[in-house]
Amino acid sequence: MTNNYFTEMDSPLGILTLQGTERGLTGIYMQDHRHGPGEFGRRDDGRFAGARAQLAEYFAGRRKAFTVKVDREALGGTDFQRRVWDGLEAIPYGDTISYGELALRIGRPAAVRAVGLANGRNPLSIIVPCHRVIGANGKLTGYGGGMERKRWLLELEKSGLFNGLC
Repeated sequence: MTNNYFTEMDSPLGILTLQGTERGLTGIYMQDHRHGPGEFGRRDDGRFAGARAQLAEYFAGRRKAFTVKVDREALGGTDFQRRVWDGLEAIPYGDTISYGELALRIGRPAAVRAVGLANGRNPLSIIVPCHRVIGANGKLTGYGGGMERKRWLLELEKSGLFNGLC
């Protein structure tokens, strides 16, 4: 049996809860996050220091990509959800795509609604950038952490703050 741990960090989006196992990160959740886990496990503020540092760099506009260790075995999700989450990781920093485009990219063009549902179940918000998926009309649509946070993340990435750390 794998033990689950969590820690919290301050961010411009409010408190983030980082969850994971001995093998790596399994979740990043915002306050009032839709589809969060029922329980986070045991608090251990000594864990996930690398993830906290990389998130802080991202929020400061100094990080475009994450290299944190993820426990993919413990992420859960169906095979389809994992395909969607893999597709999210391929969206470049600062870009947005529609749910339809994501469905095309994963080889399931008729599964737009299912892609949207899988996107909403992404446990690694920010690191697996579900905020980069928008409606076909270019408007912002659902986000587990709330629309204001999605808007903030997209504006951060569009602002050009990045100065080449990674």
